Amino acid sequence: MSEGRMGVEERIIEGLEERLGTFLKRSEQALMAEKSRVLKPFGLSVPQYAALFALSQAQLSGAQLARICYVTPQSMNSLLSTLEAKNLIERSPSDLHAQVLVTKLTRAGHAVFRKANEAALAVERGLSAAFTADEEKKKNAPRPPSTSHRHPLGPLRPGAQSLTNRIH
Repeated sequence: MSEGRMGVEERIIEGLEERLGTFLKRSEQALMAEKSRVLKPFGLSVPQYAALFALSQAQLSGAQLARICYVTPQSMNSLLSTLEAKNLIERSPSDLHAQVLVTKLTRAGHAVFRKANEAALAVERGLSAAFTADEEKKKNAPRPPSTSHRHPLGPLRPGAQSLTNRIH
């Protein structure tokens, strides 16, 4: 690569360093990397942990889990197959719809989730400790229900683009 080309890339990267979207993306990457690290001893990925978290609250279909965990239905199906092979979940036909499988945690799944959840919560507590008291109060303030299940940050007002869409 020529020296001139590298200068352009460096200028672009320098300009991105000050952008909110870059900060948020790097923060998310750091959080996911740390959660991945602490979940690894339990044999879980972050999306698998998210599915176990959701299933610790209720029995759910694969489609519901995909929406809650922000993954595609195809990815969720693969993730559930892996969790089922590890005997952490079991799936059975729904009482309401014979073609829908409802997923629930097994006893082993509950045990793994409880331990993994403590590790994940420790990561979140560490992150939360970096907030000032005022930021912590704002972070925990009640919010009106989101009108967009897939994008918890948006829309900010009726008819507005979600914050997620405006960042990208």
